Amino acid sequence: MPDGRSTSVRNRLRELTESPRFQNFITALIALNAVTLGFETSEIAMARAGGWLRFLDHLCLAVFVIEIAARMIAHGFRFFRDPWSVFDFLVVGVAVVPATENFSVLRALRVLRVLRLASAVPRMRRVVEALLAALPGLGSVVAILGLIFYVAGVMATHIFGDSFPEWFGTLGRSVYSLFQIMTLESWSMGIVRPVMDVYPYAWAFFVTFILISTFTMLNLFIAVVVNAMQSRYHVAEAAEAEAAHHERAKLLTELQSLRTEVRELHGLLQEKKQADR
Repeated sequence: MPDGRSTSVRNRLRELTESPRFQNFITALIALNAVTLGFETSEIAMARAGGWLRFLDHLCLAVFVIEIAARMIAHGFRFFRDPWSVFDFLVVGVAVVPATENFSVLRALRVLRVLRLASAVPRMRRVVEALLAALPGLGSVVAILGLIFYVAGVMATHIFGDSFPEWFGTLGRSVYSLFQIMTLESWSMGIVRPVMDVYPYAWAFFVTFILISTFTMLNLFIAVVVNAMQSRYHVAEAAEAEAAHHERAKLLTELQSLRTEVRELHGLLQEKKQADR
């Protein structure tokens, strides 16, 4: 009997935590908690309604703890096999740890609860999964970009290091300056034009570097991510289509069985009528 009761409780908790209404409620609560955490950064808001904001924050945290506990009971050890469930557990667990003077940074980490929107909203979850799926491809792009930075950094150090040691005096400074140039932040007036006053043809080096690093390699980043998102979307679309196909096949099977039963009942009625005659 205890095993049967525990199984029944788990099934009920599983149905509750996986129901659309419950998921929508948790999503709305995460959004509300995000708003309260934002208001807590305002001195005016804390002076006027600090008590209510703290109360709402503690209330949201209590509901999140209850939700995680219910999901753990419902799924058992399978809860920790799901990466999103582990993510929710860690985010809520960080918020539960008391923020003392030695761990005051944990108070700021409460805002990580807002990231649970990524696991609560299916579309956002697909985007995150696509980004994670793109990591192997991005690793190759990063490796090539690193080689480009290394080669360009060594060249810039040898060419411009003597005249501009604050920007290109060492390999580290050269790489950092090239990173600034790659982001196009004050690259022309801040770095390249002063260098061109001493080295008139320096523009050829920097323009070539920008064309390779910014307009080529960064576009490769975007291409890899977009390709991963499209692949993820097609996989999800195929899974939904397969589920719909199975559902239609199940309905057709049930209709065929009902049709067979109706025919059998019709045959029995005909036999009964003939027997009555």
